[in-house]
Amino acid sequence: MVARLVIAAPASGSGKTTVATGLMAAFARSGLAVSPHKVGPDYIDPGYHSLATGRPGRNLDAYMCGPELMAPLFAHGARGCDLAVVEGVMGLYDGASGLGELASTAQVSKLLRAPVVLVVDASSQSRSVAALVHGFASWDPGVRIGGVILNKVGSDRHEALLREAMEDVGIPVLGALRRAPQVDTPSRHLGLVPVAERRADAVDAVAAMGEQVRAGCDLPGLLALARSAPRLAGEPWDPAAALPRPGGQDAVQPPRLSGGAGPGAEPAVPDGAGRARGSAQRPVIAVAGGSAFTFSYAEHPELLAAAGAEVVAFDPLKDEQLPPGTGGLVIGGGFPEVYAAELSANERLRKAVAELARSGAPVAAECAGLLYLARSLDGQPMCGVLDADARMSGRLTLGYREAVAVRDNSLAVAGTRLRGHEFHRTVIEPGSGAEPAWGVVHPERRVEGFVQGGVHASYLHTHWAARPEVAGRFAEGCAP
Repeated sequence: MVARLVIAAPASGSGKTTVATGLMAAFARSGLAVSPHKVGPDYIDPGYHSLATGRPGRNLDAYMCGPELMAPLFAHGARGCDLAVVEGVMGLYDGASGLGELASTAQVSKLLRAPVVLVVDASSQSRSVAALVHGFASWDPGVRIGGVILNKVGSDRHEALLREAMEDVGIPVLGALRRAPQVDTPSRHLGLVPVAERRADAVDAVAAMGEQVRAGCDLPGLLALARSAPRLAGEPWDPAAALPRPGGQDAVQPPRLSGGAGPGAEPAVPDGAGRARGSAQRPVIAVAGGSAFTFSYAEHPELLAAAGAEVVAFDPLKDEQLPPGTGGLVIGGGFPEVYAAELSANERLRKAVAELARSGAPVAAECAGLLYLARSLDGQPMCGVLDADARMSGRLTLGYREAVAVRDNSLAVAGTRLRGHEFHRTVIEPGSGAEPAWGVVHPERRVEGFVQGGVHASYLHTHWAARPEVAGRFAEGCAP
């Protein structure tokens, strides 16, 4: 049993992140062990959640992982905690486009059997707030709105009018927050600036959020609401149990690819396929981090470790060599376009990455990683693994995708289907290699990305908890 709250809003921009992060910080400061979660594919908000709680921020994405994994993944992340706070996405009932409630905050709240606290931007209304809340509370009887936090309240008089209007709705007001510039966080082309890029300022901002919430919210009332959530059935997700069984019908059988990493090259004959989990010689998998590569899911390194790998983080902005013994490389998302000059200046690491890729070692690159492996990014030399050039564009590419593996590669066998997410303002030319990484089948049909030897590079962000055999296959391919 974990006490839990879902923090939702009628629309984006209402203040969910400020309130959710502030609640996490305030409850953590009071001595509670707080588990932070975020609905949807957002990578940036969980960084602020982690700063507030001291625990990994975790995502709950019912589109990419499936509704059936929401409660198990939640229970895994919240294991041993006193309270879980789940920040919603967009408006309460907004989900994957054209798919009803799928991946909406409302759906996740029902799957978690969690009460919802609605954060309402009250800056331009008074009595109308009651009609708004009433409509949201009555729209879906399966969603339990247990309280309201009024945000951006202008004055004591304004607050009194809002509270008076809410008396007829029957839903308690559990907080009223004034505008507070000190809690604002800077944004740019893909949303908030990540914590890793402004850690000292982010620490101050999160502390201010916590203090604002402590002063303006009924923390005992919110905690009582969280503790009213019923027990969740089922077992927590477990990365080791999720992996395919060694030697079974679902066992991973990856090739260790060597040589021939040029465009369109055929993979070499497997040289031993790696060692099974539990081997005394664990493969070393380097995972890019630091300010330029901040997008990742907490479950990915957990799955790799459960598959027998030693997962070692490194910073492409600072480290001039890959970790000793690196047998595989994961480069996730982030903002390499912001740090293109610095990444380019680290020539020794770029050469080390290119050498690893040429050796046929497994390399998984998503979005930012794709750009880093390109020949250039905004005119700055990158690793040159791919015969492609990337640049910033004025167009935002955003949305869920359904894709299928075009050919066997270091992550998946041909025909593997999964769901992912694109989120970028860059373009790469060409958009795919002689051997594409994915065939996108929804919402449009196209190919994208690159498979070269052991390299799998794509714009598509994926969540390996949905297909844990991906992590198992990759780790096995990295074995010495």
